[in-house]
Amino acid sequence: MSVADRIRDKLAAEFSPSLLEVSDDSARHAGHSGATRADGSRGETHFTVRIVSEKFTGLSRVERQRRVFAILSEEMTGPVHALSLNALSPAEV
Repeated sequence: MSVADRIRDKLAAEFSPSLLEVSDDSARHAGHSGATRADGSRGETHFTVRIVSEKFTGLSRVERQRRVFAILSEEMTGPVHALSLNALSPAEV
């Protein structure tokens, strides 16, 4: 299973989002720090996530990020070098 699929599956299971977009931006970071994984492979290191969920209603931006990063802790300590996150409640869309 790809890293993007794992991210998508975990976030979908935890937040039941009305919108979930996971983009692999690794190609745009070729040559930058973290663009090559520890095993020497390339790709699946930099991602952009846009997620809309009722579960973010009433939470600060920082608390939303904490919750998402907690769910993705395995990926963030492993293959993922960078994650750009846009976590919104439905009222903010």
